[in-house]
Amino acid sequence: MAPDSDKSEDAVVQNRPISTIVIIIAMQTEALPLVNKFQLTEDLDSVFPKGVPWIRYHGVYKDLNINLIWPGKDLALGVDSVGTVSASLVTYAAIQALKPDLIINAGTAGGFKAKGAGIGDVFLASDCAFHDRRIPIPVFDLYGVGLRQAFSTPNLVKELNPKVGKLSTGDSLDMSPQDEASITANEATIKDMEGAAVAYVADLLKVPAIFLKAVTDIVDGEKPTAEEFLQNLAAVTAALDQAVTQVIDFINGKCLSEL
Repeated sequence: MAPDSDKSEDAVVQNRPISTIVIIIAMQTEALPLVNKFQLTEDLDSVFPKGVPWIRYHGVYKDLNINLIWPGKDLALGVDSVGTVSASLVTYAAIQALKPDLIINAGTAGGFKAKGAGIGDVFLASDCAFHDRRIPIPVFDLYGVGLRQAFSTPNLVKELNPKVGKLSTGDSLDMSPQDEASITANEATIKDMEGAAVAYVADLLKVPAIFLKAVTDIVDGEKPTAEEFLQNLAAVTAALDQAVTQVIDFINGKCLSEL
């Protein structure tokens, strides 16, 4: 049982207006439209350790301090630092440095047409789990799946009416037969490479987190995933940009308990 002081502190957090938001986005293509939309500026005096490629864009929008964190380009290969390792690190570092009231993990994802997903659909994830951490030993198997609930936002869902579905996360863009079996077991509608890692860190450090994912490719469709992803990335990013803006506008002036 939590001490009374912890309960009262939690109640205060839940019932004060949200002030600081951290948006975690894996790819520059996904991030820049939001940087422009909210007129954010790059932090040249970084809050992060020296030498890491992680980029923070920040600014004030309405009553909110917005921090958009992009893990940057891999120092050796020059591509976006996608995947669970970078996502975990930047989420941890951002929470430590910025003490956000809420985390939004926004990005693109694969979708399953069998579960009702279509190109350009934006989903709010109800929960997140991993599909590539297979540890077939009792209890370790549950640890590997790492199922975590997203922060509950019933009023946001009622007002904005997004599609809602379960998110499954792994470190590969393609899907092996073993991954497919795990994704099916996770009852996932959408598949990404960061969400469950962000959820793990947010849960560990007790920061509420929500997940907005826009569908770039149909995993159970006819086209090769990589080809379809690249073909749709720019257009679907516009849908993501619009959805994130709607969510930020809804959050403005509200407490966590009002979401």
